Amino acid sequence: MPTGEIQTDAIVRDALAAGKQVFVPYLHKSPPDSTDAPARVMDMVRLGSIQDYEALQPDRWGIPSIDPSSVHERQRILGGPDARNSSLDLVLMPGVAFDVDEETGAVRRLGHGKGFYDLFLHRYSTRLAVKTADKEDRPLWLYGLALTEQFLVAEAGDGGVPVGPQDRSLHGVILGDGEIKALGTAK
Repeated sequence: MPTGEIQTDAIVRDALAAGKQVFVPYLHKSPPDSTDAPARVMDMVRLGSIQDYEALQPDRWGIPSIDPSSVHERQRILGGPDARNSSLDLVLMPGVAFDVDEETGAVRRLGHGKGFYDLFLHRYSTRLAVKTADKEDRPLWLYGLALTEQFLVAEAGDGGVPVGPQDRSLHGVILGDGEIKALGTAK
């Protein structure tokens, strides 16, 4: 989002300039045969170049977004004919608040409440589980991006950032001042 979150413009530009594959979130209606899915779900869609990135138009929240008319032409992680050949190494996730579970050392994330990332990660891990045995399975690193003010230090007995059964722990959170709080070491 344009305000209240770490801006990712420099990250995207650097990754594309370095020749990395960059995927951005894309929200779309659930397939008609999905009876248990919410009305809208998220997939990740590949950007082709810096020019492709610069051509993105802001959605109603001001987030640079893929033109829906071009999605069928693009490589997607979960949808499309090339999905089985697509995999991710790192997912950078926004959130409202982050903290560390005092007992487990896990980095917890409170999202914006729609569950888009949680459902995407569940669908993605399910796809990985049924992937053919001849493909190498690479780890998927999950990191939050947060303003320093969004990282909360838990007070004894306050319960910390609320998480539900579908929420995934993160490997770490990268703060706006450059500090990285990592799984098991973030205090």
